[in-house]
Amino acid sequence: MDNMTKIKAVDTRARGMDAAVAEMFADFGGAGALLKSSRDVFIKVNAIDFKPNVFTDPELVGAVVRLFKADGARAVYVIENCTQGNFTRLVFEATGMTKMCAREGAVPVFLDETAAAPVNLPNFDYTIDLSELVVEKFIRRRDENLYINIPMLKTHSMSQVTLGVKNQFGLVHQSSRIRDHNWLLHRKLADIYLTVKPDFTLIDGRVAVNRGHYTAERFASECIVPVGLLIGGTDTLAVDVVGARLMGYEADDVEHLRLLKEDGAGCWNIAEMDIEGAELLERRRMSLSHQLLDRFPPGVNIIRGAERCCEEGCRRNPETALEVFANDIGCFHDFAIVMGKGTDAGEVSRIDTPVLVVGDCAIEERAGELRARLGRGKVFTSPGCNNLAATCSALMGLMGINAMMVTRKGAGPVKSLALLAESKLRGSKARVTRIVPPRVKR
Repeated sequence: MDNMTKIKAVDTRARGMDAAVAEMFADFGGAGALLKSSRDVFIKVNAIDFKPNVFTDPELVGAVVRLFKADGARAVYVIENCTQGNFTRLVFEATGMTKMCAREGAVPVFLDETAAAPVNLPNFDYTIDLSELVVEKFIRRRDENLYINIPMLKTHSMSQVTLGVKNQFGLVHQSSRIRDHNWLLHRKLADIYLTVKPDFTLIDGRVAVNRGHYTAERFASECIVPVGLLIGGTDTLAVDVVGARLMGYEADDVEHLRLLKEDGAGCWNIAEMDIEGAELLERRRMSLSHQLLDRFPPGVNIIRGAERCCEEGCRRNPETALEVFANDIGCFHDFAIVMGKGTDAGEVSRIDTPVLVVGDCAIEERAGELRARLGRGKVFTSPGCNNLAATCSALMGLMGINAMMVTRKGAGPVKSLALLAESKLRGSKARVTRIVPPRVKR
């Protein structure tokens, strides 16, 4: 068994979170044994937004903080750069992550407020901007600092699953997430992992998220599945393979895991893993789907390209936002969305409502003719492959909603505006949704 890759699964239903976390790390020599020369610990959480069930449990993170501080950590940092359209300072406040850090003596780090450092990826001919802190602490001084990755157990409509490898997309500044968020997304995720590797990945499997990573609260009974597990190990690829299998996916089913298998970036073969808790994992194995429920407003006409309409970006990105906004807030107007390459000319010619044209392919092909016929006040665009801030801003205007309606379930409008001002003063590079949505000519 010495040559086997060790993976541990712990049942959180049978014990408290502190006991579950202590048991997890005990099998890897204990928290103190993992510390490096600086004795600093950096915990990358998954905190894309403040909607329920889309962020790592602050109580789990708090238990990890307590364990490492008790075992000799000098300082513990909790880091994240949330999804586009949002900013991390707000997400941490609304989820209770900031409060947890204050209580446990951890330092919250909002990566969108850190400087950018250009980094080359192995299979791309351009640089992406990582947080300078990430480059300094996890690449240049990797031997000195402990990097723990705590993703959630979620499917994902654009990347199939979002576990340890995908969670590292939050190390990338938001402006660098737009390009190639298309059929090349899986290669990009794999390349980021080849560039930056966690020392330990711990999947928060209290629940699993079905039907994509960001689901409407209205559909929680269909999309949120109680699981009650933690899954951890020092080989992130192996941890992801086990986590994906728990949700019903084999390694070859998930493109970025398959690519990393070909890259030789870790263990992917279940037969070569020493999995403590294998029977527990098998008993709780599920058959989930990363496809959305596709419950869109009846008055929204979606026209998709026949030649190309990438699920990894221009299709599922706006459709995810549309499904959530419509079912959790409301959609008060009819409009159209044009996406992808090779859209039907007849369908496009019949559009007489306001319209959102998503992605460079559709913009190049259809935006000009739509503006000429409908006027600029009725045509909105979201350039790039995953320009979520532009997409959400346009959708809010078209649907008749606004960002303040979204923040009511978070920190509240007034607090959110104050946090935004502070974030901008501290240099945030977050691409936030417009506070006042664009004016739409009806």
